Amino acid sequence: MDNSHVSALQLKHAGIERQIHEELSRPIPDAVVVQSLKKRKLRIKEEIARF
Repeated sequence: MDNSHVSALQLKHAGIERQIHEELSRPIPDAVVVQSLKKRKLRIKEEIARF
């Protein structure tokens, strides 16, 4: 894989981190949404680690 793919994955990872933070900042965060976002973030992190 090339560096641009890794950069794109890092941007996605950061975007998901932002979404998690926004959801947790809500008065009543949706635990299902947070869990789903964390799983997506972990999958991306694992894919980045392969490179």
